[in-house]
Amino acid sequence: MVKIEYNRPLIAAALVLAVILLGLIVSAGWLVAADLRVSNALSLRVGQSSAQLIAFLQGASWIGGGTPRWIIVILLSALVWRWCGRRCAVALAGASLLSNFASNALKFAFDRARPDIIEHLDHVSSASYPSGHATSAAVVYLLLAWLAPPRWRRFAWTLAAAMILLNAFSRIMLGVHWASDIVGGTLLGTAFALLGAWWASRSGSGASRKTSPAPKIPLS
Repeated sequence: MVKIEYNRPLIAAALVLAVILLGLIVSAGWLVAADLRVSNALSLRVGQSSAQLIAFLQGASWIGGGTPRWIIVILLSALVWRWCGRRCAVALAGASLLSNFASNALKFAFDRARPDIIEHLDHVSSASYPSGHATSAAVVYLLLAWLAPPRWRRFAWTLAAAMILLNAFSRIMLGVHWASDIVGGTLLGTAFALLGAWWASRSGSGASRKTSPAPKIPLS
């Protein structure tokens, strides 16, 4: 049986294909009704919804995007370096950066309009599909969980689930993303997390292989 770690690039490719297919489905308008139902059910409204909840979700959204996101990536990469070495740190930083490029390219390609159900409760400056926040949360926190030492892995997976869900709900509730944007972004981020874990688990070559073998990263 082929070890699952060697199937990661294939799984990642399938996920990227799923993101593209979902984008085509979204562009065809087949998910409009479903997206509207979710947004109408979850979107917050100033004056009707809790101001404290809105502020909390705005803070969560701020952390997950822009400059704060890259500060977190740098700090976590430094932490991962201590855990399992330079290769793991490069995997986390590189996967985060490449997934951001991929997300922006897909946003440009599909050019989906943002929801207009409520006034946006967070600043937006790009197209809607896929969600960059969802992409970032998935790649950073899933890869962090895969790279974590065994004694921290349960906590890391719990953190990953919490951050992915928090980003997902915050973007919909603040009225800046459709649910399908979140699904596409999460799939895209998961694909790059798989690629990062696969690359981190590969052995180096030459002298580096003798002195700094890459760690074996389990899938779960």
